[in-house]
Amino acid sequence: MTDTMRAVEISEPGGPDVLKLTERPVPQPRHGEVVIRVAWAGVNRPDALQRAGAYAPPPQASDLPGLEAAGEIVAIGAGVEHWSVGDEVCALLPGGGYAEYVATPGAHCLPVPQGMDLKQAACLPETYFTVFSNVFTRGGLEGGERFLVHGGTSGIGTTAIQLAHAFGARVFATAGTDAKCDVCTDLGAERAINYKTEDFVEILQGEGGADLILDMVGGDYIPRNVEALKDEGRLVQIAFLQGPKVEFNFAPVMRRRLTITGSTLRPQSDLAKARIAIDLLETVWPLLETGRIGPVMDSEFDLVDAASAHARMEAGDHIGKIVLNVAGR
Repeated sequence: MTDTMRAVEISEPGGPDVLKLTERPVPQPRHGEVVIRVAWAGVNRPDALQRAGAYAPPPQASDLPGLEAAGEIVAIGAGVEHWSVGDEVCALLPGGGYAEYVATPGAHCLPVPQGMDLKQAACLPETYFTVFSNVFTRGGLEGGERFLVHGGTSGIGTTAIQLAHAFGARVFATAGTDAKCDVCTDLGAERAINYKTEDFVEILQGEGGADLILDMVGGDYIPRNVEALKDEGRLVQIAFLQGPKVEFNFAPVMRRRLTITGSTLRPQSDLAKARIAIDLLETVWPLLETGRIGPVMDSEFDLVDAASAHARMEAGDHIGKIVLNVAGR
């Protein structure tokens, strides 16, 4: 380890061009933390929200963007169990992934699945922690139920389709082009809905309604999601790409005994995230290691080109995950 490292910081709130290469001190591990030499870092929409000034990092978290990475553990703080210097891991981060080194709780690290390289592993933590906790723990999805996920070719969407299909649900997904719909069906959706030419409410109602919907769109999708649910169905909200506010008649929720819930991952306690990591290791990692599911890769950018990675993500043309090549491998 050196004393300083390359990192990408948010110079001021704004568009992708405010991401600037800088030099920072290498972080030191606090109690319960490890320091990872980052090989690859995932790029996610919360990074763009933080860049725009709409998603502040939690107290004591790094101000650098980046919520997931993969690499080699190079330092270990007091109280860390199960990890050693030299272990290759992927990890959920409180921030700081757009850098050559990052500190994170050891309990938020997971082994690189057998058969995967570090680039693929860097795409796992943010989406798999989010999807598993919201679809299965909070949403209670069970085999045979009808599940609808919006944004089916996003990192969240491609993960949700594969996991729900693997656990026996009937999967429906929305996407904005016929080509993206084909990707959704290839991943396990029995029906992909082009939201520009078809009405997902009509289609789900024709199937008897969705048992569970995972939504990151918000806005006018909220009342439409309620219409698409079956009686006693559940809506899980994880983001608001079209905004969090809408005028909405709540009477159908009461009359049809619907459940509306949601969560964000980053503000949750270290203990809560550690519990999700345990669930993933026991339940999902075996599926990754057999190749039954896996990350869908879109594109990679060098660390210095983080602004271009954000521009691609926000253009909406990507399919699956975008990653930063931090180590230059």
